[in-house]
Amino acid sequence: MRRSTLVVGLAILAAILAGSVAWYLTPMPNPDGQAFTVSKSNAPPVSVGGPFELTAHTGEAVTDKSFGDKYLLIFFGYTFCPDVCPTTLNDVAVALDSIGMRADLVQPLFITVDPARDTPEVLADYVTAFYPSILGLTGTPEQIAQVAKAYRAYYAKADPKTEDTEFYLMDHSVMLYLMSPEGQLLTLFSHTASPEDIAKGLMKYLPQPTS
Repeated sequence: MRRSTLVVGLAILAAILAGSVAWYLTPMPNPDGQAFTVSKSNAPPVSVGGPFELTAHTGEAVTDKSFGDKYLLIFFGYTFCPDVCPTTLNDVAVALDSIGMRADLVQPLFITVDPARDTPEVLADYVTAFYPSILGLTGTPEQIAQVAKAYRAYYAKADPKTEDTEFYLMDHSVMLYLMSPEGQLLTLFSHTASPEDIAKGLMKYLPQPTS
């Protein structure tokens, strides 16, 4: 009896530790697909966000301080993504179109998790096809690893043993982050969030435009 109890206890402990590691790697998913609002009762146990230095699809070097008083809507993905990335960017475009002038307060960022293939030129062709203000960001593998760690975003080659350098898939987190101009996480949207969900979440936090 004691042995079985010990086994069960160890299994529970392992599950708790696994859950903690999963949270560290990826933001908290939300089962209903709408915004996950950070509050005192459900605030993440670790900070999300931080400084970064990357290269925009325009060729310019940018940091987290390059966007003034804009709210950042951040998504980690890659241009060869067959499904969730184009769907999410399209949803972001529809949501921004629907909130009128307040869209000017938002800077959407598409941060690649595949810098080997996603050069500024490749990103430029990709992101501008969805919405004019979406900015594609790339960098060195070290820079991408740093920003992904800061945002608790997971990514890895789907087949880590592949030697193909041209045709491969990436596994990655699929959350949208809404960050305040001060760099604070305001809310997360899951990949199941509709454009209406995203627009509603944005309207909750965006102030009225001054002009």
